[in-house]
Amino acid sequence: MAPDRRPLLIDRRSFIKAAGIPFLAALAPRSLHALERTDAVFASAFRARDGSYGIATVSEAGEIIDRVTLPARAHGLATSHATGMTVAFSRRPGTFFMAFDPTRRREPVVMHTPENRHFYGHGQFSPDGSILYASENDFDGNRGVIGLYDARNGFARIGEYDAHGIGTHDMTVSDDGRLIVIANGGIETHPDFGRTKLNIDAMQPSLVLLDAAAGRLIQKHAMPEKLRQLSTRHVDLGDDGRIWFACQYEGPRNDLPPLVGHFSRGEDVTFLDLPEETTIRLANYVGAIAVNRHEGLVGLTSPNGNAAVMLDAKSGRVVSETPMREAAGVAPAAKGIAVSSYDGFFGSIRSDVAWDQHIVRIAG
Repeated sequence: MAPDRRPLLIDRRSFIKAAGIPFLAALAPRSLHALERTDAVFASAFRARDGSYGIATVSEAGEIIDRVTLPARAHGLATSHATGMTVAFSRRPGTFFMAFDPTRRREPVVMHTPENRHFYGHGQFSPDGSILYASENDFDGNRGVIGLYDARNGFARIGEYDAHGIGTHDMTVSDDGRLIVIANGGIETHPDFGRTKLNIDAMQPSLVLLDAAAGRLIQKHAMPEKLRQLSTRHVDLGDDGRIWFACQYEGPRNDLPPLVGHFSRGEDVTFLDLPEETTIRLANYVGAIAVNRHEGLVGLTSPNGNAAVMLDAKSGRVVSETPMREAAGVAPAAKGIAVSSYDGFFGSIRSDVAWDQHIVRIAG
């Protein structure tokens, strides 16, 4: 992949300027104060205490700045630094995503999949913000696909690419916009059976690179037979074009398979040889991964292991391991890695919400 040419994150001051007086005037004094003093702004889906769902913009300290209502539970998010739009994807087997402007200059847009598709909870914009790619399930065909949505035409669905795998979960796009990176978790599901995993004994996890312009398969890494139950779930990009991935193991609990690795175009997969105590702490389940390119750090969370782990991106060395009950989302912060939890913590601040699995950094 080409060197990092991704547009810089929107400066926090630019975010405030773009928001405009009406948005700022509508904020509670406490929220306005949080926005004015934060170095970064994040977004995450949540469930409120009354059972309703929404998306919150959050300061680096963990203070909620604003909230937008969702029709149902969301999972992952994508943001376009070119257009300022952010999208929240429904949790599998949900069929909606909501595109919204965190500064509320534009009305939210809710879109749905065709009848024979559902979302897997993840997606990503092209670098120029014109196309939204989304991981989807062709459940009658038992194959993953990448849905294409025209972000400059009301997010109309304009086509799809074969993901060359099943259980297509997380995905991202290379900085130059030429490659789509896909984590095919390898697990068969069908909405008739809810969230039941139908093929645990015959999983087919893989990591795939597609040509973004035409959907052509460029590279595919199937997990070796001895790791057939290692579901490749989440991906992020390093500043050298390296693709980082994190896994969830569906085999025996007492196994200690590798859970994190990386690869690049034209290279084979390399798994990190983490210390045994770190692997045990992750409890065979990495729920999210994020790379802080500026500081060369990789953040991992495990809600099953109640832990957040930080790695050095160059050496793979463990930098820190932090106990955190129901650790959920991770995202690059202005310094280090921001971490949230299902029980309401974002960093050291606890809010009266249950954060969902993922965070996206939208400014700063």
